Amino acid sequence: MHVILAYMTEIARALRLPKATLFLWGPRQTGKTTLLKTQFPDAHRIDLLRTDEQMRYQVEPHRLREECRALPPERIVVIDEIQKVPQLLDEVHYLMQEERRTFVLCGSSARKVRRSHANLLGGRALRFELLGLSARELGGHFSLERMLNHGPLPPHYLAESPRALQRAYVDTYLKEEILEEGLTRNLPSFADFLRAAAIGDTEVTNFSNVARECGVASSTVRDHYDILVDTLIGAFIPAYTKRAKRRVTQAPKFYFRDVGVVNYLARRGRLEAGGEIFGKAFENWVFHELSVHARYTEAWYPITYWRLSSGIEVDFVLGDGEVAIEVKSSSRVHTRATRHLLEFRKEHPGVKELILVCGEDKPRRTEEGVWILPYAVFLERLWSGELPVPQG
Repeated sequence: MHVILAYMTEIARALRLPKATLFLWGPRQTGKTTLLKTQFPDAHRIDLLRTDEQMRYQVEPHRLREECRALPPERIVVIDEIQKVPQLLDEVHYLMQEERRTFVLCGSSARKVRRSHANLLGGRALRFELLGLSARELGGHFSLERMLNHGPLPPHYLAESPRALQRAYVDTYLKEEILEEGLTRNLPSFADFLRAAAIGDTEVTNFSNVARECGVASSTVRDHYDILVDTLIGAFIPAYTKRAKRRVTQAPKFYFRDVGVVNYLARRGRLEAGGEIFGKAFENWVFHELSVHARYTEAWYPITYWRLSSGIEVDFVLGDGEVAIEVKSSSRVHTRATRHLLEFRKEHPGVKELILVCGEDKPRRTEEGVWILPYAVFLERLWSGELPVPQG
């Protein structure tokens, strides 16, 4: 553990924030507060996780205006967990507009802010998201086996045995994010839904099947999924349906943003290379890496998937179909594993790059032009801008 902690002191987060008013959203424990302390060391800080701070501003939100007037005009004000006191956003808006004050507003979910009809600053604030640790940030200290078992949240990745932390994380999420914020009235039902959703991670979402398993209405399941998306615990990726010549699946797929939490909720044991569950976890992680890249470079290219009604499927399609990616965790990939990518090219001959991301140790290219890339090589090409997707 001490060795890993020493490694973490060398890690710099890849997200760079401008000195401008912005929202920084991210799941709990992704390191938002640490990032803000690092990038804005001289900022005036207000932590709404502290009960006394929260109560003071709830009763007298105008105190923010008065306190800011006692600060130098150029000093940035960081407000942590802004969703705890959304009425402060009216004061923030006033201070931005009338006194040119710069704010950095941090939180784990905009859902409560929107539901309370609070002031989201009318598009005057930039929006950023911080996700868990990426392989790029970990550099030479990255371990795929560790990532797939522990997940990308810094405390979990660091831990020698993450299961107790994963359990505490889920319990805290249910208690503080869901129950106390009033996002749903039936917590036991939501907890059952969480496990069912975790079992279906990386798969096409069937709301009716999940509803039947949890004993609730399909509309309730849809709302529960919306909560996971709004609290940045997971994300849908839509089907790629442009210029379809054959019948394609149109339902979305769902991915949790933390494979470690999936492991805990789905009651998985330790994942070892070669197993089916290892392959699903590997696919989840590749989605995480793509999500990190799209956000941190501010490219925000669409990430979709493609599936024919016959079952032929490509895991990820980037941008407007420029790049198609199949994911196989195997350390030895047969060229026949590229057939789904070749089917995609038949349907979409304008695709610029076909890639199979895998666990092999050397890159190669098939006669049909499909790249078979070790995951480390794929990530290097992604971040270097070699892939034909929009770059920030």
